[in-house]
Amino acid sequence: MAALFNRWFFFMAVPAFLSFNRGLQNKEIRPFPAKGPAPHPFHVSVTEINHNAADKTLEISCKIFTDDFENILSKSYKTRVDLINPPNKAAMDSLVKKYVLSHLSIRVNGKLVSLLYLGFENESEAAYGYVEAHNISAVSVVDITNTILYDLFDDQINIMHVIVGGNRKSTKLNYPDKETTFNF
Repeated sequence: MAALFNRWFFFMAVPAFLSFNRGLQNKEIRPFPAKGPAPHPFHVSVTEINHNAADKTLEISCKIFTDDFENILSKSYKTRVDLINPPNKAAMDSLVKKYVLSHLSIRVNGKLVSLLYLGFENESEAAYGYVEAHNISAVSVVDITNTILYDLFDDQINIMHVIVGGNRKSTKLNYPDKETTFNF
């Protein structure tokens, strides 16, 4: 019986206490986890840029934790946001488009490219925003300015992958750094 109690205490009481203790350190009282997705200890987005030489396009995806993305969209545009079960998909598309296009810019070979928003989707705990750039025949230098979620977190990390001719290069930007260059 003591072994059963010890197991229960370790798996049930200790996590509740630790959650409560963390809440006290953050000046909020939360003896039990809140409903919905558990808060994550890090703030990260992943942007992937793939040069499609055959179509002469840049195919871009931005992966962002859904709860963080909903939070910043709601804060920025002063409206209720639900990316998981949107009551009005067109309205959510408009918010995602506005946010992504205002926080991501790309130059190819020194020229600013025009980004075309394609849409968004949700997968598990992440939202994906899709963007494309046309008439990109050759790529030797890619300059990226990425401030996604910098207006929400001062510990934000933005990871970027760029693929040109099958050659993949990656880097990360830690807040407040917002610019990086890839040479191919």
